[in-house]
Amino acid sequence: MLVARSLVLFVLAALAEIGGAWLIWQGWREHRGLWWIAGGVLALGVYGFVATFQPDANFGRILAAYGGVFVAGSLAWGVVVDGFRPDRWDLTGAAICLLGVAVIMYAPRGA
Repeated sequence: MLVARSLVLFVLAALAEIGGAWLIWQGWREHRGLWWIAGGVLALGVYGFVATFQPDANFGRILAAYGGVFVAGSLAWGVVVDGFRPDRWDLTGAAICLLGVAVIMYAPRGA
C-alpha cells in the first residue's frame, strides 16, 4: 500500500510541476497572459507540498527519485498536450530514469 501511495504522489507531483511550468511557458512564451502565469505559479506551489506527503522521510531521496518521474512525465506531457513524438532514445532514457526511481525508492533496505 505504501508503494501505491508513493506512486500516486509522484504522479500528482509531476502533474503539478510540469503543468505549472507549462502554464508559465504558455503565459510568457505564447503570450497568453498573466492569468496563465499565475496559474502556473500556484501549480508549482502545490508541487512543493506534494512531496511532503511521501511515506519516506528523506527529502534528498524523494527529490532524487522524483527527478526520474519528472523526465518520463515531461515526455508524456509533451505527447498528450503538445503532440510531441519521442524517439527511441527519448523512450530509452525515460525507461532508465524510471528504473532509477524504482531502485532509489523501492529497493529493500535494512532497518
